[in-house]
Amino acid sequence: MNRRAVVTGVGVVAPGGVGRDAYWELLSSGRTATRTISLFDASAFRSQVAAECDFDPLTAGITRREARRMDRAAQFAVVAAREAVEDSGIDLDAADPGRIGVSIGSAVGCTTGLEEEYSVLSDGGRDWLVDHTYGVPHLYGYMVPSTLAVEVAWQVGAEGPVALVSTGCTSGLDAIGHGVQLIEEGTADVVLAGATDAPLSPITSACFDAIKATTPGREDPEHASRPFDGRRDGFVLGEGSAVLVIEEAEAARRRGATGYAEILGFAGRSNAFHMTGLKPDGREMAEAIRVALDRARLDPQDIDYVNAHGSGTKQNDRHETAAFKRSLGHRAYEIPVSSIKSMIGHSLGAIGSLEIAACALALRHQVVPPTANLTVPDPECDLDYVPRTARAHPMERVLSVGSGFGGFQSAMVLGRPRTGREAAA
Repeated sequence: MNRRAVVTGVGVVAPGGVGRDAYWELLSSGRTATRTISLFDASAFRSQVAAECDFDPLTAGITRREARRMDRAAQFAVVAAREAVEDSGIDLDAADPGRIGVSIGSAVGCTTGLEEEYSVLSDGGRDWLVDHTYGVPHLYGYMVPSTLAVEVAWQVGAEGPVALVSTGCTSGLDAIGHGVQLIEEGTADVVLAGATDAPLSPITSACFDAIKATTPGREDPEHASRPFDGRRDGFVLGEGSAVLVIEEAEAARRRGATGYAEILGFAGRSNAFHMTGLKPDGREMAEAIRVALDRARLDPQDIDYVNAHGSGTKQNDRHETAAFKRSLGHRAYEIPVSSIKSMIGHSLGAIGSLEIAACALALRHQVVPPTANLTVPDPECDLDYVPRTARAHPMERVLSVGSGFGGFQSAMVLGRPRTGREAAA
């Protein structure tokens, strides 16, 4: 049997609004959710801009006990997972729990909780020897990244394979790719797949300040994230989560589920070159795209939209543009390309899942989200980057890519769900 994976539910916690509908409204309107950091005092940092989630755990359905136990990133993932399950209409109580899997990505794990607890235990960094008795009861869980996947598994009663994927900024894409593999190989029939990160903390800001990767952007925070724009000067940190319900396509069809998208192909590569550097020719990303297309049995002319990594650094934007030209040929100049990081910032490991959620919603609504703030194009980035305004556009298949520190390059192809007759062809 040819097992195929379809997305039947989408759940989102993102800057600009909690929930799938608020997320799509932000993206399709071209509004930005970047602003001056309010979650902590950032006055001492070079970059003081971020895309924060206006998230209250109690309002979002997290109990006080759960809020005490779970790091902010875990709270995001649980809320997104609950929305995805409700959206899918699936009755997980009636499913075999051993056939339900979870695949969650994260780049920095429970950073927020760890930093807060270190500050308490060390009395604001004063004491070198800390007193662990001042820590919260679940401090150990903050130190184990797999806690994030476990929290989602508990929520949905998953007793099948549960995994935490941490591959830097491609974690979200890679976690969904792993979930798809579980469906295709027959290990699971339903997978909750996505990613979460809440990296907005002093330690994260200090790390990116040190390598000058983030934008200063103090004068105009709302327009600080400018992928492919000639005036860009670094990316904007963000936070958030997206979780998808992925099902075996035939089982979803039998229960009458209306899918958002079928995941047709996925591939990952590494440049084995530099921890943060990228080769300008984009060869490794191009190879990931080529293999993803091969697995989907598609050619470049079959792609109708590209959701770019588009971080807003000169190195990445030019590398990515070269990769599109190398892998898609002349078709690269004809396909609309955009970066939603212009609106919701770069949430590290979570962003890949948020971008796949955006692709699924774009396929459903037949609208390409714009690249906000793109007013002065970089001459070296000469593709159709859909500046500032969303575009109605017929789409059957879309490509989403990711690029991460360590040399990770990932690509995923999604298509509108096929009918039974089309799938059999």
